[in-house]
Order: sequence, then structure tokens, then C-alpha cells
Amino acid sequence: MALAMTMHEYLDDNHIPYEVTRHKRTGCSTMTARAGHVRDSELAKGVVLKWDGSYVLAVLPASHQIDIARMNKIMGSPCRLATEEEASKLFPDCETGAIPIFGEPYRVPCLVDEKLEDRDEIYFEGGDHRSLVHVSGDAFHRLMYGIPHARISG
Repeated sequence: MALAMTMHEYLDDNHIPYEVTRHKRTGCSTMTARAGHVRDSELAKGVVLKWDGSYVLAVLPASHQIDIARMNKIMGSPCRLATEEEASKLFPDCETGAIPIFGEPYRVPCLVDEKLEDRDEIYFEGGDHRSLVHVSGDAFHRLMYGIPHARISG
């Protein structure tokens, strides 16, 4: 698999220039950053939370972890990490564990960590554990326009 079709169409539909590079298979975002020779603060990762009978996609730098207590306050009720099985059902064209950073094309509400706001470059997994997508910071911000931003990681 290269770039997941839903992500490919979303980027193209929004006229976002991007590059896809391949790297050895990785099992976590920190290893992906290392394999892709990028700083983990520039690698955005998606984390799926179960909330109020539904799901929300949190997007944050790979160098950080989701702050569940903070998310509970933001969301106004308790949330928890979704299981890999739950998350996989939301993103059927992605490999298990390769969570995209875009909720809109998958019809999943999204929240972006404010720590991604000042990045000149953003990288993210392309729907598998071997593809790394690169977009400019401006392109990332255009894609995340209208998506709530908050401090969601610690």
C-alpha cells in the first residue's frame, strides 16, 4: 500500500501539494520519524478516542502523548483511548494502527493540538506503516482550517 485512497483523494480535492516517501516498516510514530529522518515534533499522529458513544480523532505531534484528563475537560465528559480494532473500523483503507490525521474525509470529528500550529513542515503516515507524507505547514493549516485547536497533549 502507498497512500490510502481516501487520503489521496482528500489531498487532491483540496489542491494540496505533497510528497510521499517510503521507509522500512515501523511500529510506532517515534520509529516512523526516525526511519523517515524527520523530527518527531514535525510528525503529526492521529489518536482515536472513544467519547460519548462515538469517536473523535486527536491530532498531535509524535513527540507528545494525548492528555486524557485535559481531553475530558475539553469534551465535557469522559473519553478513553479507542482500541486498535475500534479505530481500524473508522479507517477501512488504512492498515491497523496507521491512524490518519484527517477526520473529515472519514466523517470522524477532529481536534488538533496547538503544538502543531507553528510548524513549517508536517509529516504523517500515509495509511500504512511504510509511507510518509510531507506537506508544508501552510498546506497543513489549510487542511485543518475550521477544525478546533486546543492544548491536548502533555
